[in-house]
Amino acid sequence: MTKITLAVTGSIAAYKAADLTSLLTKEGHDVTVLMTKSATQFITPLTLQVLSKNKVHLDIMDEERPELVNHIDLAKNTELFLVAPATADTISRLAQGRADDIVTSVALALEPSVPKYFAPAMNTKMYQHPLTQKNIEILKKIDYNMIQPKKSLLACGCLLYTSPSPRDGATS
Repeated sequence: MTKITLAVTGSIAAYKAADLTSLLTKEGHDVTVLMTKSATQFITPLTLQVLSKNKVHLDIMDEERPELVNHIDLAKNTELFLVAPATADTISRLAQGRADDIVTSVALALEPSVPKYFAPAMNTKMYQHPLTQKNIEILKKIDYNMIQPKKSLLACGCLLYTSPSPRDGATS
């Protein structure tokens, strides 16, 4: 059983976190979910709490146990770190080393040996923007593994790069 920390960010693809959490839990993994504020606009923390059977962490300042610093403790208990979906904003903040929410704070506190993955999910123009591509390259250089996004068509006729679904075989 692997202790997986799943970071869910504010993309329409956030709904896939429910399937991913369910699948990983059924496979025997201990899944702890972190959510950005914008992720909660797409899927409720309660859904992921029920599926993971663990508390969902939303706020870096939520220190429920005074003897522990929550984001440091979460990082210590992480054996695999996965950001899915990973928005352009979160990718940028991770690449810059920011620690302004629960996701980026835990990411910075991880031991270097912890495997780290991210699954980009955003509009085509955002994904192809040179700054997004630069930030993706920075993450790769600091040992983040990218899960290739798949393309979907949006109502506006634009392409959406979205993190693969567990049903696409992305979790093997």
